[in-house]
Amino acid sequence: MAYATLAALILATFLPFAAFLLIMIFTRTKPALSARLSVGAIAVSFVCSVLLLTQNWTAPGPVEYSTQFLASSGLNIQFGFLADQLGLLMLTIVATISLLVQIYSLGYMAGDPGFSRYYAFMSLFAWAMLSLSVSRSLLQIYIFWELVGLSSYLLIGFWYEKFSASQAGKKAFVMTRAGDVAFFLGLFVVLLNAGNLGVLELNGPAARGMPHEILTLSALLIFGGIVGKSAQFPLMTWLPDAMEGPTPVSALLHSATMVAAGVFLFARLFPFFSLSPRAMGIFLAIGTISMLLASTMAMVSRDIKRVWAYSTISQLGFMIMALAAGGYFAGVFHLTTHAGFKALLFLCSGVFIHHLETNDIYDLGRLGSRRFKIPTISIVIAAAALSGIPPLSGYFSKESIITALAGLSNPLWLLAGFVGVFLTAYYSFRVMFVMFFPKEIEPEKVHAQEPYDAGYRAMAGPLIVLAAATVLLGFFEAPLKNFLAGIIVIDLQAPEHDWSHIAALVLALCGIALAWFEFGRRGAEQVGFIDKIPPLYHLFAERWYLDHAYRLFVDLVIDRGISWLLWQNDNKVIDGTIDELAGGTVEGGRISAFLQTVMIQYRLLAIFAVLVFLAFYFFFQKI
Repeated sequence: MAYATLAALILATFLPFAAFLLIMIFTRTKPALSARLSVGAIAVSFVCSVLLLTQNWTAPGPVEYSTQFLASSGLNIQFGFLADQLGLLMLTIVATISLLVQIYSLGYMAGDPGFSRYYAFMSLFAWAMLSLSVSRSLLQIYIFWELVGLSSYLLIGFWYEKFSASQAGKKAFVMTRAGDVAFFLGLFVVLLNAGNLGVLELNGPAARGMPHEILTLSALLIFGGIVGKSAQFPLMTWLPDAMEGPTPVSALLHSATMVAAGVFLFARLFPFFSLSPRAMGIFLAIGTISMLLASTMAMVSRDIKRVWAYSTISQLGFMIMALAAGGYFAGVFHLTTHAGFKALLFLCSGVFIHHLETNDIYDLGRLGSRRFKIPTISIVIAAAALSGIPPLSGYFSKESIITALAGLSNPLWLLAGFVGVFLTAYYSFRVMFVMFFPKEIEPEKVHAQEPYDAGYRAMAGPLIVLAAATVLLGFFEAPLKNFLAGIIVIDLQAPEHDWSHIAALVLALCGIALAWFEFGRRGAEQVGFIDKIPPLYHLFAERWYLDHAYRLFVDLVIDRGISWLLWQNDNKVIDGTIDELAGGTVEGGRISAFLQTVMIQYRLLAIFAVLVFLAFYFFFQKI
């Protein structure tokens, strides 16, 4: 059994990397073969991950395969596989969403000149995230963490011919690197003080011997990587710009890979982080701020992909709030359900964008988006799940978050959660009502038939699967809670229904009702209440001026500060020293040349004086 588990782990994680190499080296000029290699590899990974999950569902503890990577005096770093409940769950989520996205891409990316390159990058992305999910040590996680960042850079800027796409890729790369530097420093702090980077060791006895101040510092530094990767405040503005990439990339990036990696790391090191209540309080504040700010941004955006991008930031903030509040299961469960309905939201949007060639929700409605029956039904299901409407999966996971927040002594966090629930329902159904109850229509477009070509069928299949998962996944809350209880002690008897659940549901319905009143009812102006308050509208539309603050920081601190000092150093110190040295050499040569070409009479006089001196010397020597 042990060898079979190890073989399945190797196949699940390595095959996408093998597909990446084969496509880049041998099949770049053969798009169909490249797609078969990539989809086939991730399909095998999916089968292996499901088998691993089912075989280890009742396992008494984690299955570990490791080898010594570095051993020194007081240091111990191991590489290998850690197949525990959380790792296997994340492995299955990543493999499932990656497979569905790659199948969907057969229709969405058909005919694209970079078709083979696209599938190569998707395989690289899947390999990095799959390997991260079952990594044995924190250093190993960091290596794949960086590979996830590289893959996202390549896919966000996939259409590099567009200036906006290349800029978005660079922005994502730079902003996430800022967080990753903090993460790397945190690794050093942990290694120097605990002497071990193993996940099990850090969640066990190794971290308990660290001084409390050092533990808090290392937790905050590692969380810096989570802030960057999961686009939390203040490193949150790169994610909406990342929508310049192909829509299937957005679906994968937002649901199961890059941004989910941050929350996964939080859950992976949850016992370690929990040792510092001060750090957990800071995490709770950051998650809350991110959730609220992103929700307000989504209320005014017209770009459907950006609305879902802001929604992703907000929902990741909810997950971090849950984990920071001590709700381990709530955070992981919402990560699981969110992967399904967020992928569904993006993939449905991709169908509309692909056929109607616009991202604007008002234009999508005017051009007849609701004639696409499968995407229309699926995106409404996904929006309802995002809003927390029963009996969909998002309802169950969001209610578990509300329960975790209700257990805190400070009611401010629960109040913030209620506001987030209301805003989420409002902006989600704002999109639905604008798209499917348009104020203006183009009859020839609206009454056109729904396409049923091969490309559309390839895109529709994953939508049906994800819609079914969104409907059914919430009913597996109890089995999943029992499964994850093998890692963290979870109160299996926690109340499932109380006044906070009812309040959250009422607020979600109020958000939908307000959205219907402003955008869905007959005769509605389809103008939100925020649009009627220009200062607030501009504040939300400009992302609370965060990008302006970064631009000001770059201008004042980087360009006029550090860059100016470096320019002065280059001109006056480096160039000045070289110029002075060169000038001194030239002057020395001139003096030498002068001495060699002039004052002959003085030289003869010197020679004569020397000769006279020598003559006298030898004369008196003989005497």
